[in-house]
Amino acid sequence: MRKIDEVIQGHRVIGITAHIRPDGDAIGSCLGLWNYLTKKYPDRDIRVYLDPLPDKFLFLPGASQVRQVGEERKFDLFITLDCGAIDRIGPAARYFYAAKETVCVDHHVRMGDFARINYIFPDASSTSELIFDLIDQEMLDDKIAQCLYMGIAHDTGLFQYSCTSEKTMRIAGRLMSTGIDYSGIIDATFSARSFAQNRVLGHALDKARLYANGSFVASYITKEEMDAYSVAASDLDQIVSQLRITKGVEVACFLYQVGEDDFKVSFRSNGRIDVAALAMEYGGGGHVRAAGCNTALEPKEAIRLFADRVEDLLS
Repeated sequence: MRKIDEVIQGHRVIGITAHIRPDGDAIGSCLGLWNYLTKKYPDRDIRVYLDPLPDKFLFLPGASQVRQVGEERKFDLFITLDCGAIDRIGPAARYFYAAKETVCVDHHVRMGDFARINYIFPDASSTSELIFDLIDQEMLDDKIAQCLYMGIAHDTGLFQYSCTSEKTMRIAGRLMSTGIDYSGIIDATFSARSFAQNRVLGHALDKARLYANGSFVASYITKEEMDAYSVAASDLDQIVSQLRITKGVEVACFLYQVGEDDFKVSFRSNGRIDVAALAMEYGGGGHVRAAGCNTALEPKEAIRLFADRVEDLLS
């Protein structure tokens, strides 16, 4: 597949989704593709299914069109973005399995392909970068560009992570050339924090502890604490990045509770440890410097397990 248009031909009802609890790249790539397809193919029925978007993303073009799975619908073509495993798309899997044709576009290291057509490039900075490659760039406008720029910026840590390449920066420049408010996009979706977010960040930093001779830092937040600070999971997404910049740390880890015996785990690396490989040991995955998994262990026990493993990897 060289361009997404190659697989659109002959399909009238098209669905788009990404992984559960979508991050900036998942949201940006889905909305960027939706804006492109609805512009180029106005006669097609094109729908995006994602978990409810955090408020900070609602200004993006197409955000108001995001649906939740529930309606009965048969799709000619169903596209998954930014998702390394079929079980990560949640309830949208029912649409995927019933579709006549399936496509996966992703940049995560994976154990195997699950769509019929797979466009997988782990060296890409983000799925939003891949969507830019796949669209007819003569159709690029500020609506598409806003979404893709946001997605790239989020998955590159504002162009600071090692996945950022010369090509990534060229694409970002092309997106900026459409006249988007690129600094406003960053402020709204990445930098700005509510008072509640600042308070819970402070609490998480206060709970943080160093392990493995100072090379591993970790913290966690329970559901009870989230309720006490009036925050949701989407309000916690910058905590692990703040932990990562601790002097002397090689790996940062942050856990937050998503179920009775279920904690979401985020890892960030400063380069010496491949946290994608680390996360895969516990059923997760991701990228060399940013990855995650889930654990049913009590958080202090899980942190000790991860700390010991990091210490082994560094020895």
